[in-house]
Amino acid sequence: MLSRKSMSAVLMSAALSMACCGSVLAATKEPVKIGMVTSVSGTFAPQGEEVQRAIQFAVKEANQKGGVDGRKVEVQLADDESTPEGARRGAEKLARSGHNLLIGPIASSMSLMLAQNLDRWDAAYFVILSKSDKLVGESFKPRMFRINPGDAMDLAMMTNWLKGIKEKKIAILAADYAWGRDSASYLKAAAGKMGKEIKLELYAPMGNKDFAPYISQLNASGAEAVWVALVGRDIIAFAKQAEEFGLKKKMRIIGHAYIFNFVVNATGPASDGVWGNVGYSPSIPTARNKQFVAAWSREFKREPTENEGQAYNGIQAIFSGVKAAGSVKPEAVAKALSGATVDTIFGPAKIRAEDHQMLLPNYIGQVKKVGGQYKPVVMQSFDASIIPAPLRGMP
Repeated sequence: MLSRKSMSAVLMSAALSMACCGSVLAATKEPVKIGMVTSVSGTFAPQGEEVQRAIQFAVKEANQKGGVDGRKVEVQLADDESTPEGARRGAEKLARSGHNLLIGPIASSMSLMLAQNLDRWDAAYFVILSKSDKLVGESFKPRMFRINPGDAMDLAMMTNWLKGIKEKKIAILAADYAWGRDSASYLKAAAGKMGKEIKLELYAPMGNKDFAPYISQLNASGAEAVWVALVGRDIIAFAKQAEEFGLKKKMRIIGHAYIFNFVVNATGPASDGVWGNVGYSPSIPTARNKQFVAAWSREFKREPTENEGQAYNGIQAIFSGVKAAGSVKPEAVAKALSGATVDTIFGPAKIRAEDHQMLLPNYIGQVKKVGGQYKPVVMQSFDASIIPAPLRGMP
């Protein structure tokens, strides 16, 4: 019979052996390979910079905790050049290299381009900022998931809010591309049901730097409010010129995907008082968001922006899929997430099986000066119960 001392030695040896085997197993597991396709150059570069920062932070954080499902996380970056064709080239290069869990494009036109190639590339794609509902409707793909609120979700919320404002005459200034026109169409339909009048519709090309002619028409339109759905650096140019020409003195400015931190930081008092939807806020009172904000603040000495919060949430969805699937294969990850409820910085959130839309709360905010700095401040919250039914039936 073994002595107590001998038995302890045997048990310790066995424990060490098991630990070593576990370490070897973890080391031999296939890594999680993230393909980050986002805007390093072009119109969307300010947002692309925030996306990069958040995803790299999440990868570093995961690896410091031992990886995801015992797997190291690797990430490679490709510049989409703020164009759909640039996004296609970058995504294809990444996917062909094995980095086929894709994330990062800003514009809906880029996301729509990626969607049609996922099967060919053997990739899955996680949308974090694109809003067009074509992504969860006519262009839906089983390997694509939208982790941010889309147009229908934003408009359901903003319709509720618009009912309570006094302004009846509304003008529209939107980007002349798919998402901008979709946003304008949604507003027109909602305004008609509320008895509000659309006084003027204007569409500016992406990359436009001179908004003076548009602002002149808005000032002369008789509108009491203007719905602005522009993109990237165009929003900054508009905000500065609208302030110069006194537009805010004549009408309320309501932004769809407008009051981002990068816009407010670049325009300061020119954005003061502007209303709009807010996709993420550091003030969201969940335990996981508080942990995220605290860790981010330690790293960067500031709170995360809206784009950074949404990008971080997006890559966490990928990590949840890998854990649930026990695999990094795009098809397996997609199957594991379809219809699943996952833990997020917003709280538990379901990913609808019908269209792979993550069902999230949404927020109305206004730019205010807080502690000497202008920032988007959440003024009203709307839970996921107001989200419209999916545009497509069960797969």
